[in-house]
Amino acid sequence: MDEVRISDVTMKALGSALSFREKIELAKQLDRLGVSVIELEGIENAKVDALRIKSVASAVKESVVAVPVGLAPEGVEAVWNALRDAKHPRLQVTAPMSTVQMEYLCHKKPDALLALIRELVGACREKCADVEFVAEDATRADEGFLTAALAAAIEAGATTVTVCDAAGVMLPREFGTFFESLYAAAPALRGVCVGAACSDALAMADACAVTALLRGARELKVSAYPAGGASLANLATVLQAKGEALGVSARVRTVELRRAVAQIARLFETGGNTPYDGFGSGENTELVLSQHDDKAAVLQAVARLGYELGEEDGEAVWEAFRRIARRKEELGARELDAIVATAAMQVPAAYQVLSYVINTGSGITAMAHLKLSRDGKELEGVALGDGPIDAAFLAVEQVSGRHCEMDDFQIRTVTEGHEAMGETVVRLRAPSGKLYSGRGISTDIVGASIHAYINALNKITYEEEAT
Repeated sequence: MDEVRISDVTMKALGSALSFREKIELAKQLDRLGVSVIELEGIENAKVDALRIKSVASAVKESVVAVPVGLAPEGVEAVWNALRDAKHPRLQVTAPMSTVQMEYLCHKKPDALLALIRELVGACREKCADVEFVAEDATRADEGFLTAALAAAIEAGATTVTVCDAAGVMLPREFGTFFESLYAAAPALRGVCVGAACSDALAMADACAVTALLRGARELKVSAYPAGGASLANLATVLQAKGEALGVSARVRTVELRRAVAQIARLFETGGNTPYDGFGSGENTELVLSQHDDKAAVLQAVARLGYELGEEDGEAVWEAFRRIARRKEELGARELDAIVATAAMQVPAAYQVLSYVINTGSGITAMAHLKLSRDGKELEGVALGDGPIDAAFLAVEQVSGRHCEMDDFQIRTVTEGHEAMGETVVRLRAPSGKLYSGRGISTDIVGASIHAYINALNKITYEEEAT
């Protein structure tokens, strides 16, 4: 049975709508879901984009991470330096195939573009074993030039070759005929993995992708959130239902698919375009309250943040808001998060922090050694992470045996000076989809973060066990 690679382009197509933290979360979601390839945006701002690629690459454990190198030789080195530590890196060379795009996007004649394709693919292959050539606007290209471009890329070392119907003008039957003609004109395609990318301009991207699969394509570009192409959810469903009959399979975990796609949709629909500082703490700048707002307005704002409060918790949040609003002229989402974390759903502590040791530094992987107690028993966990806080949170997951999605993580100073107090607010989304928040405050920001996480986890534990 052949494996069909599912290559998700959500971040490449819609990455500008997400914050840094949200991109990391999206990558982790896709990795856990089992997509074969996660495609990222290329490098425009050298420092910022290189950090983004490195961070995503370190967060992804199983999927291939693919990044385009651009149409200049120096782009290969820049992207590889950012991507080289990925567990499964892939370099992409993307070039326009139609005459119109050749002239307006890269200002090159066909012969010059063929030479550039050979140069870029060859340079990528010297650094990375996994190289993809993406033929943009392939369905509107001259057949002779397209065939020559694909052959040049394969000869230079491309291991995957993807053809794109960027215009979305083909019906499924036409797309199938297009694939058949490609194999006939370029026999070398049978020695590599052939991919397909379909526009949804005629609302037929999913059908065209399935047709390409029937004609020999073994990598399909999809998106978990609508991005004008084939749908991850739809194609995964088709492969689950018909894969055995077609002799193909995919790694996507269909049992988790619905929940994961819903969580990804929330990133775009409730969290996009939110500015975040270096710690990943964000605030919805449109949410501003004052002492003149009534209870209904405050509780509506709480609901906008994603919380579902009962009558008693709503009253507690309202009273806490009134006390703070008398002293502060305006309150935003960050303050409201802290109020909910402090006032809502105060429960007995199922887990208590006994001690923690964090090892971190330049050139070593952060490690957290954590001891908690529950029901009089001492529980111990050790975990490695991308940083001290990530390691600490992973250690909590190990001890508790629970994984909750991190919806938000905020850090801010409460006092000034060398011994300044730091406040953290952690928002966790339980498997039920409900949000819970916890608050911690300490001169040790890692300790404050651990206490905030445990505070939120205790609320989840209490409600789950109560029901």
